[in-house]
Amino acid sequence: MKPLAPETLWTRTARQPAQFDTTLPQSVDIAIIGGGFTGLTAARELLIAGRSATVLEAGVIGSGASGMNAGFVVPNFAKTDPNAVRSKLGTDKGNALLRLVGDGANSVFRTIEEEGIACDAKQVGWLNPAYGAAGADMLKARAALWRALGRPVSFLDADAVQEQTGMNIYTGALLDAEGGTIHPLDYLRGLAQSVRRRGGTVHEGQCVDEVVREGSGWRLTMRSGATLFAGKVLQCTNAFTTGIASRMGRSTVPLRVYQIATTPADNETVQRIARSGRPVGDTRQNLFTYRLDRNNRLISGGMAAVPFGAFDRLGKAVAQRLSEELHLPNAVAPEIVWTGVAAMTPDFLPRLYQMGEGWFGGIGCNGRGIAMTAQLGRVLARAALGDDINSLPIPLRTLRPLPFHRFSPWVASAALVQARLKDVMAR
Repeated sequence: MKPLAPETLWTRTARQPAQFDTTLPQSVDIAIIGGGFTGLTAARELLIAGRSATVLEAGVIGSGASGMNAGFVVPNFAKTDPNAVRSKLGTDKGNALLRLVGDGANSVFRTIEEEGIACDAKQVGWLNPAYGAAGADMLKARAALWRALGRPVSFLDADAVQEQTGMNIYTGALLDAEGGTIHPLDYLRGLAQSVRRRGGTVHEGQCVDEVVREGSGWRLTMRSGATLFAGKVLQCTNAFTTGIASRMGRSTVPLRVYQIATTPADNETVQRIARSGRPVGDTRQNLFTYRLDRNNRLISGGMAAVPFGAFDRLGKAVAQRLSEELHLPNAVAPEIVWTGVAAMTPDFLPRLYQMGEGWFGGIGCNGRGIAMTAQLGRVLARAALGDDINSLPIPLRTLRPLPFHRFSPWVASAALVQARLKDVMAR
């Protein structure tokens, strides 16, 4: 039975058709486990390089984080800055990762242009407002560090932020001119179409349960009973813990995020809160985000400190927060609510793993899914093409599942409560 895709704003409004293959090849140069942004980007890169590739998705294309996010394209880190990256990795490796991450949004929008993907792409910048004086000082310093790397990142004062958002609670903002928004499901389906046009195959409902060394390559066995041989394997399964994905998925902290899309805002409100059409995400511990879709629905999200009954409760709470924070003349209501899981690494940096000769995995977008996954897919493709894995810009780590992984959602809930208290103190 074909798995069903969860209903989201993106499934309701997608314009790209869902297309995939039904017949598995007997063998390929590279098998890619996971049909999200990372896996499909890697497949595209490998096909361009002349390799044969197939993508194996356990569910439906778009049923994971790649189809559940809010469509923000942000080319930086959520929880760290350039100096912290260099401190953790050293100057040379740190700068290599910074250059990779800094080009993340451009790489997404280049691919969209090259492949002619219609996905509501808008590279209008990303606004990161500061909450409190300390937040403004931090963002001013962070903007200078990114500028020193040649990136178009600036700092706006409080008046400029109010002009952009209509909000008077902020003390300044970092503006990254290369950020933007997309319709993530249309982008994902466009990537899948690109892979198929270039001679690759994309398969849904193919959960890989076993990868076993066979001769010079690997034998993959699906839950369906089908098998295929691959010279190399790329694992792009993010936070999933089903089948072969289990060990890598348990190396991160899974954060369940609830997203909503509201009824459309009126034109006067749109001009007041999003004059430039820029997506917004502030510096609060319990961060506040918003963007508009093509019909002026407000899209925002949040996490639940108490998971029980969170789906209905969070939808109403996020809509109420939008109405209050943005001083909307008419309270908005959630038109649709959906949920997905983000994978957070302990040091908030992406990482590569090697599970065997020619078997590589990558994970750790840490809240920067679209831009970071594009780069993660490209780096994994380079590993499969034979680049020295230790020379790649994402660090190679030893794969160790986190102890007590099953309890990590409760740890995240406790951290959210603490974050909200910090925001109250900052106010």
